[in-house]
Amino acid sequence: MKSISGSGVALITPFTPNNKINYEKVDELIEYHIANNTDFIVVCGTTGESSSLSNTEKKQLISYVVEKCKNRIPVIAGTGSNNTKIAIEMSKYAKEVGADGILVVTPYYNKCNQDGLFVHYKKIADAVYPTPVILYNVPSRTGVDISIDTIDKLSKIDNIIGIKEATTSLEKIAQIIHNTKNTNFKVFSGNDNLTLPILALGGDGVISVCANIIPEQMHNICMNKDLDLFYKYLNLMNTLFIDVNPIMIKEAMNYLNFNVGDVRLPLYKTSKFNLLRLQKELDEIL
Repeated sequence: MKSISGSGVALITPFTPNNKINYEKVDELIEYHIANNTDFIVVCGTTGESSSLSNTEKKQLISYVVEKCKNRIPVIAGTGSNNTKIAIEMSKYAKEVGADGILVVTPYYNKCNQDGLFVHYKKIADAVYPTPVILYNVPSRTGVDISIDTIDKLSKIDNIIGIKEATTSLEKIAQIIHNTKNTNFKVFSGNDNLTLPILALGGDGVISVCANIIPEQMHNICMNKDLDLFYKYLNLMNTLFIDVNPIMIKEAMNYLNFNVGDVRLPLYKTSKFNLLRLQKELDEIL
């Protein structure tokens, strides 16, 4: 298994003016991240607008990114669904095309109980064994929170190797890290602005929105636990979340001439006020 730690970019999905996936731009972004020391790429995650991509589009994008990155940088494919059967189908596809691991978000909307979460994840992990599985807990988006006890149970499944934890509770994260400290289970920050605190607690890195525009800096924060660098970009990290992700990161990338296109409906452009605030921050920091 390729080492998965440090700064993983939650890669945006670029679109053409007619709202198709822009594969030429995907190529550019992959080369940009490899050149700027991103540690691994996460494709079809929340920041990649996975909920607005069809299953066919997701499969094509995962396959394309895996092929372009082969033997150069690890690729983690977002394969979660609130339908266990579909999550297994997508996860098996990612395994078949050679993804280095899968990122599986908690089932949204259903609001299943903790036993349901455990069985959901176990069935997915069993279906793709020995492909590494990273749990993804983001209760602000899904309405579901994996409990510490459930994470403990899941961490004992051989190929469940870590969690992207996007709760804001450092107490919970500290407990997860403590409970799994004698294992190979990894804890990744799901919030850029908590990257350094989680590293300080013993975490393994971040799956980062901000890395789309400051990849080398996020890599250095993770590798060196660089406090000065973290504080330098903290306001930018926070500004990228003044509207629903990934609206602001795409606005930022377009302002910086990455030309990645718009977000897909029902996401929409941010307000003029937010845009001016973002542009001011980008001008000051970059």
